[in-house]
Amino acid sequence: MKEHWNERYSVNGLVYGDIPNEYFTEFIRKVTPGTLLLPAEGEGRNAVFAAQQGFKVYAVDFSEVAREKALRKAKNKNVKILYENADIRYWNTDIKFNYIAIIYMHLLPDFRSKVHKKMVDILSPGGQIILEVFSKNQIKYKTGGPQNPDMLYNKQVLHDDFKNLDIKEILEKEINLDEGEFHKGKASIIQMKAEKTY
Repeated sequence: MKEHWNERYSVNGLVYGDIPNEYFTEFIRKVTPGTLLLPAEGEGRNAVFAAQQGFKVYAVDFSEVAREKALRKAKNKNVKILYENADIRYWNTDIKFNYIAIIYMHLLPDFRSKVHKKMVDILSPGGQIILEVFSKNQIKYKTGGPQNPDMLYNKQVLHDDFKNLDIKEILEKEINLDEGEFHKGKASIIQMKAEKTY
């Protein structure tokens, strides 16, 4: 799997574009800067944007190629991000985060539920998680995301995984994606915001 992503990211330019995710951008602009975790962050488009807004950004991805591109982008923008090469399925940390943003991280069910639980555990009291992922309906489109339906989401799965949080919104919708070569065109997604109230 790591080899697949290293190969994808080894092309010139940014595979998923230079512009941060729109849902993520709207969220970051509304909240007070703090510690932010971006699992499966890829080439750093979201991490660098958040760092520019004053967040202390931690990124995790198992692609060394993606990390190099992200750190180069951060240096060019004169900001600092902390970026660890690791497999998020097995990654652990003692840090508690004010915010976690899960943007198009797709895992098989057994790993997904464990990783989502881990995200809840390392969220600070009062912290918030946002998420944007492809829905089960995305399988009929060829505009991005896994072709394995087990790696796609529905709202019930997310309600179950994040049942210990106060889910503020969870929306399934169709949008026109324009995030580089591999996220382009009509797509079915789910967006979620949730808060840890304990």
